[in-house]
Amino acid sequence: MMLKFTASSALIATLMLCIALPAHAQWKWKDAAGKIQYSDLPPPNGTPDKDILTRPPGQKLQVFVPPPPGSVPASAPARTASGPSKAELDQQAKIKQQEQEQAAKQKEEERRMAAQRRENCGYAQDNLKLLDSGVRITRANERGENIPLDDKQRAAEQQRSRAVIASECK
Repeated sequence: MMLKFTASSALIATLMLCIALPAHAQWKWKDAAGKIQYSDLPPPNGTPDKDILTRPPGQKLQVFVPPPPGSVPASAPARTASGPSKAELDQQAKIKQQEQEQAAKQKEEERRMAAQRRENCGYAQDNLKLLDSGVRITRANERGENIPLDDKQRAAEQQRSRAVIASECK
């Protein structure tokens, strides 16, 4: 018996062939429970290659290799469920930098103040030695004239020098 092909039968055959093509591109694998699974999508990541029974022609399973601990791949999202986002990390870094700058400024100010106290201490000690030596000391008045210190003024200057020494020479 001879079959007769017409245009409509050729169209139907072509359609049947097109429908059958996607069915051919099937994946077949065993899941973790040992059940055989079928899909047009590849098996989930972590499926061992030995458990993949069939794959579409020319397809290779893309194996997921996790990055080493502590490294972040470039395609990783900025925020993970367990860690802060990039914006939060940037904000924390900015705050830390500001704290470090403030601490450095405070340390510099303390250093400057300590140097000033040492200088004041030296001046006060030198002044007290001079006052205690009995040498005649003069001061210039408003008109620029040198006027010697009397005993009362000398005692007041000695007391002021001792107070500076007590506060600055620690």
